Amino acid sequence: MKRRDLLKGAAAGAAAGASTIAAPAIAQDRIEINMVSTWPRDFPGLGTGAQRFAQRLSDMTNGRMQVQYFAAGERVGAFDSFDEVASGNAQIYHGADYYWKGKHPGWAYFTAVPFGLTYTEINAWIRFGGGQELWDELAGEFGLKNLMCGNTGVQMGGWFNKEINSADDLKGLKMRMPGLGGDVMAKLGASPVSLPGGQIYENLVSGAIDATEWVGPWNDLFMKFYEAAKYYYYPGMHEPGSMLAIGINKDFWESLSDTDKLIVEAASSMENDVMMSEFNAKNGESLATLIRDQGVELREFNDDVYDSFGEAAAAVFEEARAHSDLANRIHESFLKARADVGGWAKIADVAYINQRNRVLGL
Repeated sequence: MKRRDLLKGAAAGAAAGASTIAAPAIAQDRIEINMVSTWPRDFPGLGTGAQRFAQRLSDMTNGRMQVQYFAAGERVGAFDSFDEVASGNAQIYHGADYYWKGKHPGWAYFTAVPFGLTYTEINAWIRFGGGQELWDELAGEFGLKNLMCGNTGVQMGGWFNKEINSADDLKGLKMRMPGLGGDVMAKLGASPVSLPGGQIYENLVSGAIDATEWVGPWNDLFMKFYEAAKYYYYPGMHEPGSMLAIGINKDFWESLSDTDKLIVEAASSMENDVMMSEFNAKNGESLATLIRDQGVELREFNDDVYDSFGEAAAAVFEEARAHSDLANRIHESFLKARADVGGWAKIADVAYINQRNRVLGL
């Protein structure tokens, strides 16, 4: 046998040997992930953002992380997502963590609370103000690890079938509003109702609820709330920067390599930015459509109504922080971030936008 043929044969044998070794290693390295969500499939912004994250996680690992995504109701109900992941039956959920405030009031702070943090403020708190560490402590008590994965920005005050001119007009209203915002409405005599997004329209149309908040013009136009309620109020005191999250089963999270943890964090952080950009891009045009084409009456809450929100919110916060030492520490950290970051925003963002809009007549 010639030396060249001998070398070719050796190379072919080595390649065959490598393939038989590498294939099982690749299979063993593949990570199967079941991901559940609180949103309907393909729902603009919220649902599509969750789906985008799931696809991105697969794409960033070249398919090594295989994510099977389940929208609300496809595997478990929207509000069952937390327990599905905490129990280990699924590995990740995507949702709004204030849905779990019945388990611990601290969860509300990691979506939005009345008179709380805007998108840029909550990002600063989570990343540099001790928010993530407190979130880890809270989530760890339930067997979870949570990360920022989306935001809808300042939300609208809601859809009402009558004008709201004073706090008395809220009394007796059955209104869909979750989180601590719902507790504020209860203090003012309303009856807050917690419903997943997919059930709001039918309840509003049937009269089972008198009013609802949801997100903002882009989502609200899609939901056709204008067919059941005429008055669209702003601004929402309850959700000034609604942060969405992924909740990851803690045992699953800890089984990941440091590299894979960074990949999950990167995919989640990217969606946190992309979703907010998408809402900002689409809300203005959608609001114009609601007013121009659907005859929606845009109304601003007056100062008296907003003052009543503030008084009720103060009482709700006292109840939340009295729950436990952890709840109180979360609240204290939130207060510091609101003062520090919000104080700077007043000098920077707020002052600039007010002057810009004044000069331009916006």
